[in-house]
Amino acid sequence: MPFTYLGLPLSIYKLGTQSFAPLLQRIESRLFGINKMLSYHGRLLLVNSVFSAMPTYYMCTLLLPPKVIEQIDKYRKHCLWSGGDINKKGKCLAAWEATYRNKKDGGLGIIDINKQNKALLLKFLDKFYNQADTPWVKLTWDKLYQNHNTPPHARHPSGSFWWKDTLKLNSMYRSMNFCHLGNGYSILFWFD
Repeated sequence: MPFTYLGLPLSIYKLGTQSFAPLLQRIESRLFGINKMLSYHGRLLLVNSVFSAMPTYYMCTLLLPPKVIEQIDKYRKHCLWSGGDINKKGKCLAAWEATYRNKKDGGLGIIDINKQNKALLLKFLDKFYNQADTPWVKLTWDKLYQNHNTPPHARHPSGSFWWKDTLKLNSMYRSMNFCHLGNGYSILFWFD
């Protein structure tokens, strides 16, 4: 059974949607306090500054399940298009994916939570591959990769669900970084 530590759900098993219920309840309760008299511009500011920021603490550590992201997007849509009324339907003025684009490109500049979540988790791979002086990095290298000559991205993922979720972002991380040969534990000589 998962429990919370410093406000985050923790478990030895992969977290399900129900583990994120406190986050979704906080967002939903904030949604009911919206004044329907706000203009679209005011609601857009509210979506980007409040509703997109509320899950940031969770996203800095955990990969949010797709159902949780869908629900957060649903709340943000209702805030923007219907002034917080969850029961209203059919009031969208633009496709939600189009609102993610910059204002210069014809969008509204709304933050894509899925991309933001992945970007926030990439910091763990950066610390891991650069062997930062933190206990979890040393423990992961010692316990999972000490006796192996192949780098982590060339092996089948092992470790906790959190580490496996983080390793799923490996191709994205490696596409943004340069390789330095060194001792060969973190790169493949012919392929990276």
